[in-house]
Amino acid sequence: MTLAVKFWGVRGSIACPSPEHVVYGGNTSCLEIFAGDQRIILDAGTGIRGLGQEFMRDGVKRCNLLLTHSHWDHINGFPFFAPIFMPKYDIGIYSGHLSDAGGIENVLSSQMANPLFPVPLEALQAELRFVDFRAGEAWELESNVWVRTMPLNHPNGATGYRIEHGGRSICYITDTEHVIGKPDKKILALIEGADLVVYDCTYTDAEFPAKIGWGHSTWEEGVRLCKAANVGQMAIFHHDPDHDDDFMAQLERVARKEWPGTVVAREQMIITPCR
Repeated sequence: MTLAVKFWGVRGSIACPSPEHVVYGGNTSCLEIFAGDQRIILDAGTGIRGLGQEFMRDGVKRCNLLLTHSHWDHINGFPFFAPIFMPKYDIGIYSGHLSDAGGIENVLSSQMANPLFPVPLEALQAELRFVDFRAGEAWELESNVWVRTMPLNHPNGATGYRIEHGGRSICYITDTEHVIGKPDKKILALIEGADLVVYDCTYTDAEFPAKIGWGHSTWEEGVRLCKAANVGQMAIFHHDPDHDDDFMAQLERVARKEWPGTVVAREQMIITPCR
């Protein structure tokens, strides 16, 4: 796989371990990007626990973790990511919204400090590289893997990512709120011509007016943006905890009728984007 994504956590806000959240999944945000033989993780919600177990089985000793932001549902799986406890593991941890607020190392350390967690960050044995950047920057993450970023409209800030490798591109745009009738020009610039966009579809357009200010978007707005930016495919992501399997199945039918380029993200789903 030149470039592909695997979904380990697709839920927003809080994990939903219930019989009504089995088909699509109840773990919070975590994606794995395969870029050649390199592994990139997007967010560290509860889904990262299963990913860590797979890394241990497969002997994956090096990876990079790119965080959109540091709200609980995107970082609370980090202390349960098994590789961080192991020596001879090399893990880069990147954040684009905390340069003026103490940095990502400080946030993760606070999450694991007494009385919130029994094992402090200082006890971890992996080689952890903490990198704070400013959303809007771009760089070569690893050999022939390029990252572009953009600030998103979310309380306390968030970062959108575009990952390019082997002539393909995947964008991760979650935890962003749109303005009705005003397409986000920054997002349009970031996703232009992308093969796959994973987009914050927490709400429907009908639900959205009651949720303005909460920092999220809709699947309909995602479709509008992707069509305008000539995107190949959009993954509906960051499912609201109140949207159970029946709700998501109906949403999927409506979304695919609206635009066949949509797919609803499920845990363990792998997408290899192509045109």
